[in-house]
Amino acid sequence: MPTNDYAPEHTPRLRWARHAPEVYKMMIRLDAAAGQGLDAKLRELVKIRASQINHCAFCLDMHTKDALAAGESVERIIQLSAWEESRNFYTETELAALELTEAVTVLTDGFVPDEVYENAAKHFDEAELAQLIAAITVINAWNRFGVTTRAVPGHYQPGQYS
Repeated sequence: MPTNDYAPEHTPRLRWARHAPEVYKMMIRLDAAAGQGLDAKLRELVKIRASQINHCAFCLDMHTKDALAAGESVERIIQLSAWEESRNFYTETELAALELTEAVTVLTDGFVPDEVYENAAKHFDEAELAQLIAAITVINAWNRFGVTTRAVPGHYQPGQYS
């Protein structure tokens, strides 16, 4: 249940999964496939960071809870929105993944800079890097569904959609 007593819960615009069930089922499968071979905590940090950038409250609710369930610390989750100034909380591998997440999510210059990609490639082998890019891409798709349809945060429990 949401703990916010200050504002009423908003109503979703559309329950898209109900109206496009095959797309939803394929997204679930794609999400599971994209996460294979990646550390659970890293995967959730990437999902949280992309969701912060995309302002997806539903996904933030879900993935912070999933990160906590995977053993992630509250402190590292809190610092994630300022990871560039809180580098001491994360490993070099996690920092490379977060940097790549931002570059893939924002795409303001129309491409992922070579130095960002090359830094990630130093920390992940090609198979891991492919999975990381897939995981970043999939959470961005989920964010677009959540934000566009105004999915309501606050009700998710870890393992609910497994």
